[in-house]
Amino acid sequence: MAYQIYPKSFCDGNGDGIGDLRGIISKLDYLKDLGVDILWLSPIYCSPCADQGYDISDYYQIDPQFGTMEEMDELLSEAKKRDMYILMDLVVNHCSDEHEWFQKAVKDPEGEYGKFFYMAKLPDGKLPCNWRSYFGGPVWEQIPGSDWYYFHAFHKKQPDLNWENPKLRQAVYDMIKWWLDKGLAGFRIDAIINIKKVLPFRDYPADRADGLCSINTMLHEARGIGAFLGEMRDRTFAPHDAFTVGEVFDEKDEELPDFIGDNGYFSTMFDFKETIIGKSPKGWYDSRIPEPDEYRDNCFLSQKRSMDVGYLSNIIENHDEPRGVSHYIPQGDCCDRSKKMLAALYFMLRGLPFIYQGQEIGMENTVFHSIDEVDDISTLDEYQVALAAGMKPEEALQAVAHYSRDNARTPFQWNGEAYAGFSTAKPWISLNPNYTKINAASQAQDEESVLHFYKKLIALRKNPEWKETIVYAETVPVLTEEKNLMAYFRKGEKTLLVIGNFQREARTVQLPCEIKQVLLTNCERIQTQGVQAERQELHLEGYQVIVAECK
Repeated sequence: MAYQIYPKSFCDGNGDGIGDLRGIISKLDYLKDLGVDILWLSPIYCSPCADQGYDISDYYQIDPQFGTMEEMDELLSEAKKRDMYILMDLVVNHCSDEHEWFQKAVKDPEGEYGKFFYMAKLPDGKLPCNWRSYFGGPVWEQIPGSDWYYFHAFHKKQPDLNWENPKLRQAVYDMIKWWLDKGLAGFRIDAIINIKKVLPFRDYPADRADGLCSINTMLHEARGIGAFLGEMRDRTFAPHDAFTVGEVFDEKDEELPDFIGDNGYFSTMFDFKETIIGKSPKGWYDSRIPEPDEYRDNCFLSQKRSMDVGYLSNIIENHDEPRGVSHYIPQGDCCDRSKKMLAALYFMLRGLPFIYQGQEIGMENTVFHSIDEVDDISTLDEYQVALAAGMKPEEALQAVAHYSRDNARTPFQWNGEAYAGFSTAKPWISLNPNYTKINAASQAQDEESVLHFYKKLIALRKNPEWKETIVYAETVPVLTEEKNLMAYFRKGEKTLLVIGNFQREARTVQLPCEIKQVLLTNCERIQTQGVQAERQELHLEGYQVIVAECK
């Protein structure tokens, strides 16, 4: 089982209001007790933090705000003592404009390091292409005091690396091997689909009034990324037997075996089908929250798509998404019971479950009173998009608040005391005000808490009697004609039924099998009654979930 840590918001070990390596080390026993095997750390490399560490200025150094390389070595050592494995974020589509490579490129755009990036002059005054960056505006930015421009798919302080250049690729591979030799177990690979561009650059039809088009339009056409990813696998990951999980959007269906098949580029990749439900090309202001049946259907689509190919990593949230319980559970119904139901429904699917920090205690979206409280650059851009679409400021704030990445980046709620036990100083970002009610300390004492339910899920997955079925067996959807119900078999060595009532109203459903024993539920009572000798009905309370062995 894997767990994502956003270091800046996990635990502050030195009292400066920023989470750090010392804080992570202090919580390893908590994570071990939860049942965690793999820890993925969001970036802790040196960075000016234009995009919270995803703009790296030195791949070989720990940013002082997080600690020292000695503390990183200590974390690796302490994790090993607990049979836990550390993954770091591999961010190699782009670096920071403060990286030595880019600084040298700026001084000599036509020289060796200029070729590490995409740089161009504008002889006719026209940008090489009209693609829109992920954070808004053109992907081209002028080098100050120069007639040269450089390409950035993300923030203007995140220039894209030119993967077409074999010297750049070798420099990246050297860095990867350096970390693996140090004892890292592997990487989560960031935004990797973006490394392959359609070249030469060209325009696409504009999709907004700004005259630009989504960069996704280009990605749908891009071909040939496999040459890069296969080479990286063969030169770095494979010789070290490293574990890798890819952040992959927009891959083509026929490419899935290449990514996670028997000789895939990665060990696994995240399933994002559920996270993109309802997203609008116009912007967050035009997006809609998914319905329960949409969530169910997309989960099943991913399960079917990957069954004979490889292994997906399942999530309900991460550092780039709103809190899962606030996003997938209908508004007004977020409570301990519904949180447990959502946990079981995603956790019992075939694949590797990832838990994002705070998910295991049911942390929720935070509250924004003003756009001035927002830190996330993506949210700030989407707020401007909403204003440009004609929304009033208060409407625009409400429209983007739900999707803000800051929702996942508020400090971990360790207890109900000052600063939620995250730090002894004021945190770098505001706490979610509900920390006095939702926190790890109170839930540790409550056997019926969300935290204890997650522990039960993890223990069930690791139980030798059920492990083979839960980890590897096929997912077979059932009762899909029922509205607001998610039910499926896990058919392998044994047969398990997972069934969740995705609504507040109670209901009775006809069981697709005879239950031998209930392994886990989030309600005290289980009500079944025979209809005929070969049929049974199951009464489900609102948001009740059941994991049961079938006869």
